[in-house]
Amino acid sequence: MDINVLALAYIGDAIYEIYVREFLIKKKIVKVKELQENAILYVSANAQSKFLKEMIDKEFFTKEEIDILYRARNHKSRKSKSTDITTYKHSTALEALIGYLYYAKNKERIEEIMNYILED
Repeated sequence: MDINVLALAYIGDAIYEIYVREFLIKKKIVKVKELQENAILYVSANAQSKFLKEMIDKEFFTKEEIDILYRARNHKSRKSKSTDITTYKHSTALEALIGYLYYAKNKERIEEIMNYILED
């Protein structure tokens, strides 16, 4: 796939957020403030970085997925205003992988990753 990893992260961020929002609504959370507060537990760079590291440690990803993650993590990017650069790069890598899987039309694998992240 010949799409820039930051473009993959851009679309992956949107896909990731949809899964999180659907998850929270299925939990019957209806107040917008409460939805926002709960979403941060999954959508923030810190949370995404934590999930990514945990999944790598558990050897959750295929070799191909690891290659995408490393390519995205190592891509030159701007400095984040809200977190350290390492955390930002890890969260970007996870988003890029989701974007990659989206364009590869591998919804099943996206769901496996998101189910891992969103399991209670």
